Amino acid sequence: MSALIDVILPVFLIIGFGYAAARAGLFSDGAVDGVMRFAQNFAVPCLLFRSIARLDLAAAYDPGLLISFYAGAFLAFGTGFFAAIRVFRRPLSDAVAIGFTCLFSNSVLLGLPVTERAYGAGALAGNYAIISIHSPLLYAFGISLMEWTRSRGQGMALRALLLQVARAIFSQPLVIGISLGYLVNLTRLPLPAPFWAAIDMMVLAAIPTALFGLGGVLLRYRPEGDRTAIALVCAASLVLHPGVTFLLGRWVFGLGTEALRSAVITAAMAPGVNAYLFANLYGVGKRVAASAVLIATALSIGTVWVWLTILP
Repeated sequence: MSALIDVILPVFLIIGFGYAAARAGLFSDGAVDGVMRFAQNFAVPCLLFRSIARLDLAAAYDPGLLISFYAGAFLAFGTGFFAAIRVFRRPLSDAVAIGFTCLFSNSVLLGLPVTERAYGAGALAGNYAIISIHSPLLYAFGISLMEWTRSRGQGMALRALLLQVARAIFSQPLVIGISLGYLVNLTRLPLPAPFWAAIDMMVLAAIPTALFGLGGVLLRYRPEGDRTAIALVCAASLVLHPGVTFLLGRWVFGLGTEALRSAVITAAMAPGVNAYLFANLYGVGKRVAASAVLIATALSIGTVWVWLTILP
């Protein structure tokens, strides 16, 4: 019970405050969009830049950590994708969007604050290792698959498809922040103290601002229809992904305690808002993605508590 009170509730209370403020009309749609734009386009990229720039890359990039997490992620994708086609009889493009919602866990806005509150800031190296390739890898996969699906029969050249995917990925502020962090880390580029002081100030605002804004965003995602598909997405995100990650990390790769915690807690997060944005970008599977983001975020209060209890 202490884990629920001390670790999970503060994170979800901030989300709840944002939700309640938006519902009461104290936090307008324009304000929600502005806060989220600041968080996702500026503050969180600064957080990722600083973290990657200072990360011990050799120690953080444990192959067992990454395989455990991403094997679970892609198994969750496959489950949602094939169920959408075979069970729910959805078009192929819808199946890609539903699978992507199962795949894309909220590693930054939820994974970081939950792990930090549970185990301390020193336990985040594994989180940052996962996050550093999370958006580039999953966006590359999702966009490539969706663009291939949409271009079937149109004779789209491979080079044009690859350029389209690359533009979509490297225009993402989170990916830009990660890439610049790698540049500073690998070149050991010396940066002046005032620059780091400014980055530190931005970083302080990143997580609470993002969580509060996320609450306002979630108000828009009202559950509608497709209950079975939504339930499947929630199960794949909250149970299957972390379950596979835990089994592989503990029994196959023998991950250390901190790495196992980072992998499983990140895997146990609900689908991120980016999963809905992906579906909205292509105009397919939007209702399932939006409802799954909202419902899985609420359900994760209980499921994360279970994983915190199971983990060493």
